[in-house]
Amino acid sequence: CSRPRTSALAELLAYLARHLVDDPDAVRVDEEERDDAVVLRLHVAKDDVGKVIGRQGRIARALRAIVRAGGARQRRRLILEIAD
Repeated sequence: CSRPRTSALAELLAYLARHLVDDPDAVRVDEEERDDAVVLRLHVAKDDVGKVIGRQGRIARALRAIVRAGGARQRRRLILEIAD
């Protein structure tokens, strides 16, 4: 039952990212199973990478915290990667 929950988290991540960037149509989240973890890879337009990372990585840290918390609820390790 944990499979759909991960994609719900991916949808939340995409939703949040769309509201941070100038080009919301370019936002995409890919899911990848890796060893003992699920990796959520966030893709945004090249010009918007800085916006999802934020000053001194604050926004990226906040997004990672949300992903980690969602993973903890499912007892799974979730990792957020921001693709450039």
